[in-house]
This record gives sequence, C-alpha cells and structure tokens, in this order.
Amino acid sequence: MFSLSMTVQPQVTVPLSHFINVLHSLKSSVGSSSSATCKSIKHKEHASDSELDCTESMWNLRELGLSDLGTQQLDELVNRVLPHLSTQAELLPVGSQTAWKTSHLSTHSFFYNKHGFSCGPTPMSAQVFSRQQPSPLLSLCTELQHWPVLVQSRGFKTLKSKTRRLQSGFDRPLESEGFTPSFMKGILSRDKGIEVESLDTLLKNKNIPNGQQDAFKRGFAEGFLKAQALTQRTQDSLRRTRLILLVLLLVGLYGISKTPFLSGLDSAVDPVQMKNVTFEHVKGVEEAKNELQEVVEFLKNPQKFTALGGKLPKGVLLVGPPGTGKTLLARAVAGEADVPFYYASGSEFDEMFVGVGASRIRNLFREGKANAPCVIFIDELDSVGGKRIESPMHPYSRQTINQLLAEMDGFKTNEGVIIIGATNFPEALDNALIRPGRFDMQVTVPKPDVKGRTEILNWYLKKIKVDPAIEANIIARGTVGFSGADLENLVNQAALKAAVDGKDMVTMKELEFAKDKILMGPERRSAEIDKKNKLITAYHESGHAIVAYYTKDAMPINKATIMPRGPSLGHVSMLPENDRWSETRSQLLAQMDVSMGGRVAEEIIFGHDYITTGASSDFDSATKIAKMMVTRFGMCEKLGVMTYTDMTQQSPETQAAVEHEVRLLLKESYERAKALLKSHAKEHKNLADALLMYETLDAKEIQLVLEGKTLETR
Repeated sequence: MFSLSMTVQPQVTVPLSHFINVLHSLKSSVGSSSSATCKSIKHKEHASDSELDCTESMWNLRELGLSDLGTQQLDELVNRVLPHLSTQAELLPVGSQTAWKTSHLSTHSFFYNKHGFSCGPTPMSAQVFSRQQPSPLLSLCTELQHWPVLVQSRGFKTLKSKTRRLQSGFDRPLESEGFTPSFMKGILSRDKGIEVESLDTLLKNKNIPNGQQDAFKRGFAEGFLKAQALTQRTQDSLRRTRLILLVLLLVGLYGISKTPFLSGLDSAVDPVQMKNVTFEHVKGVEEAKNELQEVVEFLKNPQKFTALGGKLPKGVLLVGPPGTGKTLLARAVAGEADVPFYYASGSEFDEMFVGVGASRIRNLFREGKANAPCVIFIDELDSVGGKRIESPMHPYSRQTINQLLAEMDGFKTNEGVIIIGATNFPEALDNALIRPGRFDMQVTVPKPDVKGRTEILNWYLKKIKVDPAIEANIIARGTVGFSGADLENLVNQAALKAAVDGKDMVTMKELEFAKDKILMGPERRSAEIDKKNKLITAYHESGHAIVAYYTKDAMPINKATIMPRGPSLGHVSMLPENDRWSETRSQLLAQMDVSMGGRVAEEIIFGHDYITTGASSDFDSATKIAKMMVTRFGMCEKLGVMTYTDMTQQSPETQAAVEHEVRLLLKESYERAKALLKSHAKEHKNLADALLMYETLDAKEIQLVLEGKTLETR
C-alpha cells in the first residue's frame, strides 16, 4: 500500500488516504461553518447531513492533531492542497514510445520504484521505472515540498533499521511540544523505549535528604546483590536440573539398548569351572554314573575314540523324576573331565520378543565352540524343545527349537561340545530332538533304592553333628519313594528340631520326627480331642497294628500313634525290610486286611451303630488294590488274565462282573480281619490302653505290649 510519510522530528508516519479524506471534508464545510459551530452541532440529538459531515471532519482533525488550527489557516491549507488533486496528467498518444523505461539497478526506496519520483532530491543514477509525464501524485508532492517529509526506505522493519531510526531521531533536535500531534506522542514514546535513570538522578527526583542518601545507596546495593545471588541460584538450579535430565536420558538410552528387543542375548556367557564337583558327590545312582563315565572319557581323551573312526556323542539326555540329581550329574561330568561348564535353563530362551530365543541359542553355542571341549547343560529341556505345533497365537514359537536343532546337528559341526539336557517329561520333547545325531544317549535317573537312600543319608549326615548310634538304614527303609532332595530335606529338618529342643547333636528321635513330619504332616498338639474320640482312635489304630502283626506276608510295623498329624487323628506306619520290585497276591491281600483292621475294631468294640468316618482313606487304598488285582494283575479266577485298562469301553456285563469280583475280594478281606481281631481281643485291649497312655509306640514297644510285658516309664 502506498503511504506518504509526514515527519515532525523525530520521524512520524501519516497515511496519505487518511489525510486526503480530511481535506475533502474540510472543502465541503469550510465556507458554511466554523469549528466552533461544528462543536455545538456535534452535541445535538438530530443533525442534518452537513452537520454530520462537519462533525466527522472535526473528529478527524482532532485525531490528526490539527484541531488547534484556526479557520483562516484551514482555508489556506485547503486552497493550497485540494486544487491540485483534480489535475489530470496527459496520457501519451497511442503508438508513441512506451511510458516506462527499464533499468536493472534498484533505487534507494520502494516509493521511488513504485511511483517513479522522490519527494526529495534524488541522484539521476537512481531514477528507475520513472514516468515520462507527471502524475497527479507527483504534482501533489511537488506542492507539499514545504512540509518536512521523509519517505519510507524499506517495506519491513528490522532490528538494524529500528536502531538506525532511533539514532537518527535522537540526533536531530526536537521541535517544541506544541507542534507535536497528540496521537503521535504515544508512537514517539514507544519508539524511544524505556529511559533508564541513573542513581543520582533518582535521588534528585525523589528529593531524598542528604543524610539518607547513603542508606538509600546501601539498600540499593544490597538489593542488587541479593537479586544477583537469587539469579545465580536460579541459574545453578537450572544447570543441575539439565545435568540430571541429561544423565537420566543417557541411562534410559543405555537401558533401552540392553533390552532383549535390541540386544537379543547378552554378549558375555561366562563358563563355570566344576573342579570341586565329581562323581564322588553323586550318590544313589550308580547306573547313571557308569553310563556318563563314557562321556567323561570322550572329553578327556577324544583321540582314543577318533583313532578308530568313532565320533564324539552330540548330546546326552537325562530323564528322571524331580530331585533325583540330574543337574548334579551334569556338573560332575564337567568336573571329572575338567572342562568349562555352560549352564542354561529352558525358560531363558522363552521371551516375548521374536527371535530372542534363537539369538541366545546361537550365542550359547558360539561361546561353547570357542572354548571346546566343554559341556553345555540345558535344564528343563521340555520348555524349549517341546513338540512343534502350528499356533496362530504364537507363529514364531518354533524359531528357538529350530535353531537348537540346527546347532546340534546342522550344516556346521560342533566338535568337542557335549550337550547335556535334563527333563522330567521326555514324552513332551520333539521327535527331531531325541533322534540319534542330536541326543545320542538317554540316561534314566530313577529314585534311589534302599541302598542308595542309605548312601545319600550318610553323605548328608556327615555335614551335621549326629549321634554315632544313628542307623541310617532304618531311616532309609522307612523312606520308600524319597528322592535325594527329599532325604536332604529330612536331615535338615532333623537338625532344626534338635536345635529347637536345645540338643547338641541329632539323634534317631529327631530323624524319626522329621520323617513323620514329611510323610504325615506336623503334629497338631493344639487340637483338643475329647476322651471318647481318643478312645475310638486308640482302638482303631490298634486294630491296624494287631492285624499287621499277626498276618502273614504283611509289612513289619514301624510306629503307631494317636497324635493328630495333618488330616488324620492317628497313624500306623509300616516299614518294609527291602524295596519291593514286585508283590505277590498274598502280600496284596495282607495289605487289604491291614486296611480293614480299623473299621473292624470299631465295629467289634463299639457296635455297628457307632462306627465312624475315619476308615474312608483305608477303604480307598483297599479298593484300589482290589481293582488292580482284578483288572491289571490277572489275579481273579472268574475273569482270568485279561486286563481291562479302560472300564468305560467295556460292556455292561463285563463292568458288572469286575465290580462283583472287587466287592467279593473286599468282603473276604473284611471277614479275615474280623476273625483275627476276635481271636486276639486281649492283645487288642492292651495295645489300645498303651496308646492312650503313651500316645506313640515304636516297633519294639508294640512287640512288648503284645507279648504281655510292661513298658518302662518314660
């Protein structure tokens, strides 16, 4: 937009269109009214058109700061300016030379570029795009030469141009305040900026007495110093905050870089040296140790076998129940061969990120090959080597096992690396994993027999203070089905019991207590049982003991007690002399008779109407034995040697026949137990009375009572 700049020192800018509109209004009203008349018309409620024009003109004059001019001055201004506004410049004839001439040089102002002339003296070299004929605007500007006018030099404001204007304005002498328009004062003060007063000027303006000026200056200095200190503390706080945020950012970036999604498997897989673990530390699994001895020979002297054309085994799979020592065996293999031992659990390869498990497998085998010969032990192999299935929920779940298969027997060889896997569920492993060439050997690690349990007990008893009179074989006979971990727990429980009782060594009493606690649960000494229930329990448990003592082929009695343990109110434990690998029909019938002894005793002593529910677990065990005899063991004459694994698939006639034979076996067992207890009624009563008095009797004490001898006072 074109604008004409009127300048009263310093620089002031007035839009030309605004100025011309004011002059047009003055022209229409200058001869008919005065400024005083216009002021009176402005306050009337109903005014004519001429009056409104006058009012508008007056308002515009006030806005421009020209309201102080008199009527004569306004007339002179209008006559000098407005006649020239109607002059028209003659246009060039058609076909003549063009009205513009072109130059590639820029002028000193945008005004000159647009209109072809300048309000002030302009060098000839700067005239560009100038018209050949004068324009009305040129005539107007020529007539207004007596006004101090400055032309805008740039179409935009910059810091540099603003600074130049301020400097130029302060350099020029200011005209008197009377000639400065009122609406321009705000613009002038805004352009000047905030004037900073000195301390001496402030003291002079505030009229501070001389005696207080020193105090004022001191207070000013203290305030300045405090403000400066506050600013410094703020800057220090911001600096510390930035430093903390930077540290947190770096730590966060480092943590993200270590996540499985980015790094997969940690680059360092450190082996473990197992020099302090050998086959001497493994007890109760002699067959497994003998088979693994071959692997140790392979690792110690591989040339002995490769000279004949043999190859080192790729892998050994240890199969067995929990707690039987599979991990200990793997460590003993590495210790015997004195090679690095790499341990990994199958769950470590199962991550939510795709490809992490396969990456860890690659890194594990890479480290193993770099330190061959070595042993890589993968515990809980079924969690990583399970059967491969198509799962839409886990489409990449097979990557880990595929990588494991490729590493064990793929295109690349891994000579000198023995992989030992351990699992409790070999049936869950993938068939490609357990084939020859991957896991060449499969070693079964069973629960220890009585000899193995005795060795394990002696091994753990050496680590605590024990009574020399302890017989580990007695405890081993009463812990059928215990694994090595169970036996270790038994010895530890006995040591804790001895410490609680304040003893300086572990005796057989603490070992028996620990065994009963593991088998039957802790004692419930706080349970309050009335005399009637105690009497029923005593006769019930003594009935089991009498039948077991006088029945052929029954297991020897170990202990009888009416102390509540776990869910039961009493218990009679049997102690086999040796592990039974198989059982005869007579032994099975004897077990059924012993189970029936408790209910038979209740019926004989208290009558049929006062039998209790305490024999439910006894009936469960007796029924289980009878069913196995009929359906699995072929010990029923009527059904023969045929087995019936799934009774739901049999005909109704066969099911009825099986149920009839089972019921018949149970009935015969019940009658045998009743006849035996009736024939030994005196022994039955004596044993019940002893249980009521002592609560717990061992095998020797039971024998003394049944022989009619008195027990020593405890």
